Amino acid sequence: MSRVPDKDTLADFIRQNPEKSGKRDLARAFGLKGVERVQLKDLLRELTDEGVIEKRPGRSFAAPGHLPPVAVLVVQEPDHNGDLFATPQDWDRDEPAPKVLIQPGSRGPAPGPGDRLLTRVTPVADEDHGYVGKVIKKIGAGPRKILAIFRQAPDGGGRLVPVSKGDQREWIVAARDAGEAENGELVEAEQIGQIRRNRELALPRARVLDRLGSPGSARSFSLIAIHEQGIPDAFPERVTEAAAAAEPVTSLKGREDLRHLALVTIDPADARDHDDAVCALPDPDPKNPGGHIVWVAIADVAHYVRPGQPLDREARLRGNSTYFPDRVVPMLPEELSADLCSLVAGEDRPCIALRMVLSEDGSKLDHDFHRALMRSPASLTYEQVQAAADGNPGPEVEPHLKAVADLYAAYDSAAKARERRQPLDLDLPERRIKLDEDGNVASVGFRDRLEAHRLIEEFMILSNVCAAETLEARRRPHLLRVHEEPGQDKLDTLRDVAESCGMTLSKSQAIRPALFNRLLHQAAGSEFAELINLTVLRSQTQAYYSPDNLGHFGLNLRAYAHFTSPIRRYADLVVHRALIAAHDWGNDGQTGEEIEVLKETGEHISFTERRSMTAERDTNDRYLAAYLSDRVGAEFSGRVAGVARFGLFVKLDETGADGLVPIASLGREWFRHDPETHTLTGEDSGRVIGMGQRCRVRLAEAVPVTGGLLLELLEIEGDDAAPRRGARGRAPRKKVSSATKARAKHARKKRRG
Repeated sequence: MSRVPDKDTLADFIRQNPEKSGKRDLARAFGLKGVERVQLKDLLRELTDEGVIEKRPGRSFAAPGHLPPVAVLVVQEPDHNGDLFATPQDWDRDEPAPKVLIQPGSRGPAPGPGDRLLTRVTPVADEDHGYVGKVIKKIGAGPRKILAIFRQAPDGGGRLVPVSKGDQREWIVAARDAGEAENGELVEAEQIGQIRRNRELALPRARVLDRLGSPGSARSFSLIAIHEQGIPDAFPERVTEAAAAAEPVTSLKGREDLRHLALVTIDPADARDHDDAVCALPDPDPKNPGGHIVWVAIADVAHYVRPGQPLDREARLRGNSTYFPDRVVPMLPEELSADLCSLVAGEDRPCIALRMVLSEDGSKLDHDFHRALMRSPASLTYEQVQAAADGNPGPEVEPHLKAVADLYAAYDSAAKARERRQPLDLDLPERRIKLDEDGNVASVGFRDRLEAHRLIEEFMILSNVCAAETLEARRRPHLLRVHEEPGQDKLDTLRDVAESCGMTLSKSQAIRPALFNRLLHQAAGSEFAELINLTVLRSQTQAYYSPDNLGHFGLNLRAYAHFTSPIRRYADLVVHRALIAAHDWGNDGQTGEEIEVLKETGEHISFTERRSMTAERDTNDRYLAAYLSDRVGAEFSGRVAGVARFGLFVKLDETGADGLVPIASLGREWFRHDPETHTLTGEDSGRVIGMGQRCRVRLAEAVPVTGGLLLELLEIEGDDAAPRRGARGRAPRKKVSSATKARAKHARKKRRG
C-alpha cells in the first residue's frame, strides 16, 4: 500500500508544521522511501504550480503568506509600546507582509530599524502579529539611507546626487523605484542590493522613499539634516493626545509652597521654554557671615511624563531637543515644553527646587531638595540682567533690582570657589545665525559672553553637583555626566601645535584642567588664542552618560549629574525620577524597569546627543554657504585651522565658516604633509604652512545644499601665495617669516625623532 499522501493531506501538513517543510523532513514524516520520494517531489511541484504552497530558500516549502521556520527579516521602527517588529526581507505578494515580534538574543546590541536578522520564527495566535522571532544572528545593518537631488532621465528613472559633503558617488534609480520624484527635487532614498566593489564604474542602485521639496529653499537646510541623521520630527498621535490631555498643577498636596520666593528665569531672548529659575538671599545665620542661600527651581517634568507611558517612550527615543536657526525639534510636545512644564512668569508651576547654603568664599556648606509649587515674578533675558548689573536697568528689570543684586552677590562668592577648583577655562566664541522673515540668513555674528551667562552657568553646575551627591549618598542608581581625561596621543598633538606657536605644554604627570589653563593663559591676547582654544577643545574626550561614576575632567568634579534641563534632555528627567524615589515624594519616580536598562539608556541618549550636534553643525554650514554664495570671488581674511594631505582648512574671521583650500591649488611644486607637526612643506620653495597662520583667501565656490566652501589661497603670513615661476621655469625660493621658520625647524626636529 502506497504511503504517499494526497495533495490535501500534504498541504495541511506543511501548513501546520512549517518547521518540517523540507523534502527530507516530509519524506521522513510520511515514511517515504525509494520511488515514493520521487512521487513526493512530483506532488510538491504540482502544489507549487497550483499556488497552494510556495517554494522557499533552502529547499523548503510553506503555505502562501506563511513564513518558514528560519527567515531573514528586516526590523521596522519600534511601535508606540516600544516593541520591535520585523517583516520578511523578500516579500513580493499583494497582501501585507506578516509581522514578527522580535525577541532579541541575550548577547550583543539590540537590533535597530533596518537591520537584517536571521531569525527562528514561530507562529502564534495574536491579533497584532502572527509570529514571534528569536534572533539567531544579525547579518547586516539596515539599507543605507541617502539624501540627494534627483536628476530625472527620459525613461522616468534617473540619478541621485548626494547632498553630503563626503559622498561623491552618484546612484542610479530605475523608473519603477523613482516614485513621483521630479527633476531637481530633494529626496530621501535607500540603497538597493550591495555595492559591487569590483566594478568601480557600475553605479549603485537606490529606491526613492520620500520627496522633500526644493533643495534651494533655506528652510530645507535643517530638514536635510533631520532626515540625514534620522531625527524623529513628528509626534505619534498617542503622544500628542497624551500631551493635550495634561492639566496644570494647582494643588499643594505633597508640595511645599515656594510662591513667595523671587525665582526669576533668565534665558536667551528667543527662548520658548524655561527649565530653570533662580533667586538668592543673604544667609541670616550669624554663623555664616557674608554667606548666601541660593534657590534653584527646575520644572517638574516627571509629574507629566510618567515611566513607560507614550510621552516617556517618545522622549527617550528622541533623547534631547535639537536646535536649528529656523526651528526646534523638541523632546516633548509644545503643550508641555512651551506651556505646562515651562516656568512661565505669573503662573503656578510644579517644580523640584534645590536650596544651597554658600559661605562668603563660595564653599557649599549644605543643600537639600524640595518638591514644590512656584510662581516666577519675571522672565528676564541675559542682556536685561547684565544691563541692570551694569547700572542701566530697563523697565522689565526695574521691579526686580534687589533680586538681581542678590544673585550677583551670591555669584561673586561662587566664582571664588570656581577659581580654586580650576575647571577647564576655554574661551570660544559662539556663532549666531539670524534669519529674516523668509528664512534667509540676515546676518552672521558671534554671541556676547556676558557675566549673566556665567552666573546662570555656575548655579546650574552647582545644582548638578548637588543632585549627584544626594543620589550617591542615598545609594540611588542614576545617570552621571562622564568626561574622562584626554589620551596621551591627543596630548602629544596639542603639545606639537603649542610648540609650533612658540608656547609650551608642560609634561606634568598629573593631568589636570589647570595644565591646559596655563597654556590657554599663555595664548590669551595673542594671534594664536583662538587656535589654541580650538586645539585644547579637540584634545578633550567626548562626554557621555553612564551609571558608572568616572568623574568630570573638564569641570574638575568628582561626581556630576545633569538635573537642570528636563524639558530638553532625557538624562535630566532620569535624575529627577531618581530624586523623587530617593525622597519618597510619590509614585511617579524611578521604577525597577528603568534601573535595569539604565546603562542602555545612557548609551542611547549619548548617541542622540551626538546625532543632534552633527545635525546642528551641518545645518549651520549650509546656512553659511548660502549666506556667502553671492560673494563668490570676494576676498576674506582667516586663519589656518587644519592641515591635511589633501589641503588646508581655513576659518574665516568674518563668519567663523570653515572652507577648504585644495593642495592642488597651492602651486606646481610638491608639498609634503607631516601629520605630527600639522604642516605642509613645499619641496622647491621650502615654504612651510601650518596651523594658526594668518592668511587671505578668495571664495571660489559655495554650495548651500552640502555646506561646502572652496577657497583659493592668496596670502599667508603676509606673503603672496600665488604660484610664481622663475626665469628657468622653476618656482623661486620665497622669503619666509620668522614664525614660518620656527615651524620648519620644529618639523625637521620632529622628523629626526
